[in-house]
Amino acid sequence: MAEFSIREMYKADISAVLQVDEKSFSAPWTKEVYEQEICHNKFAHYFVVEESEAIIGYVGLWIVGADAQITNIALLPNYRGYKIGEKLFGFALQFAIQQGATRLSLEVRVSNIVAQKLYRKFGLVPGGVRKRYYPDNGEDALVMWVNL
Repeated sequence: MAEFSIREMYKADISAVLQVDEKSFSAPWTKEVYEQEICHNKFAHYFVVEESEAIIGYVGLWIVGADAQITNIALLPNYRGYKIGEKLFGFALQFAIQQGATRLSLEVRVSNIVAQKLYRKFGLVPGGVRKRYYPDNGEDALVMWVNL
């Protein structure tokens, strides 16, 4: 596997990010949602991970005061299992700390044990459940958080 890099996401990256979403989520976001996030949401920060200048994943977060919230994180399926997601998540965590956040939270499907294990590596712990959170199948979301 070649070297990879993480950089800020730009509007021109949306089509590649949509491809990652379509291969990662049963209810992917739309182009319009990403445009709103990148161009108009002053609390939103999105980053892409590239290999050989091709976008293979991304992470998004909101930072509002001392609170950071991961909105989404995804990698193309054939890049999973190589600790790239771990580095990407760690990058987002460090960015949140640099911006002054003291708490970070996220929602994860209760069935997504692999992601939950990753988040636990960074100290996140379960904080509650959002019933029927995911609109595609009504699955519950586990809320996880950590003091930074």
